[in-house]
Amino acid sequence: MQQLIFFLQKFKNFLFFLLFALISLALTFNNLNFHKSKFVNSANSITGGLFSQASSISEYWSLKSENKLLAEENTRLKNLIEQNSTIIYNFDSIVVDTIKYHQKYTYTTAKITNNNYSKAFNFITINKGKNQSITKEMAVINSKGIIGITDNASSNYARVQSILNRNSKINARLKNSSYFGTLSWNGLEYNTVQLSDIPRQAPLKIGDTIETGGKSTIFPEGILIGTISKVNKGNTADNKVDVLLFNDMSNLGYVQVIKNLDKDEIKNLETQNE
Repeated sequence: MQQLIFFLQKFKNFLFFLLFALISLALTFNNLNFHKSKFVNSANSITGGLFSQASSISEYWSLKSENKLLAEENTRLKNLIEQNSTIIYNFDSIVVDTIKYHQKYTYTTAKITNNNYSKAFNFITINKGKNQSITKEMAVINSKGIIGITDNASSNYARVQSILNRNSKINARLKNSSYFGTLSWNGLEYNTVQLSDIPRQAPLKIGDTIETGGKSTIFPEGILIGTISKVNKGNTADNKVDVLLFNDMSNLGYVQVIKNLDKDEIKNLETQNE
């Protein structure tokens, strides 16, 4: 108590000045519209800025859930397109009468839990497995293009052979054409793969889009891959080009796993009498 009294005695002049200043400001703002409006506008500007920052922070923390919802919505829409009819569905996967609706593919949303891209033989882990009907040799893509092919699965997880894997071989073509080649990776740059075995007469130029060719039972036709970034000089038999990927393979989140419902039938037919 004595310290409080000592403080008031020591700073009484300053405290009186502060009190009178506050009273003066209050009278000024209450009686002069110009000053009052300036004060209100300044206060609104400050509080508005604070609310804007708070909203931005809130939106940032909700990005993960928003991305998940978007991925699930994309999966649902792709399934509906495949069915060409209104079917009862859930967000993770879908089961339909394929004879009635002639559906060829189903799409399942998954999240990447581990991603390697700096080795010679890179693999990715996703959080869906056999319990979600994920098996070997299923295509993995996202909204920007191809990511890889599943090569092993446990109950609730699956391993994906990334396109950034020296063993990766994928059928690909020049967009809107019938010129096909083999997509592989030379193990150097994580954002660039190579397309080889293209016919000599193919009109290749930098900037052309490369997509999946649909000549396998894994990837549907027309899934985006990237654009040609380098063409070998001369029209050689090899005719290899560099393809800059649409996907940033070092920054992946949610993916879609594609199941070809006709794969077993096609393979059985192709292996008869071998």
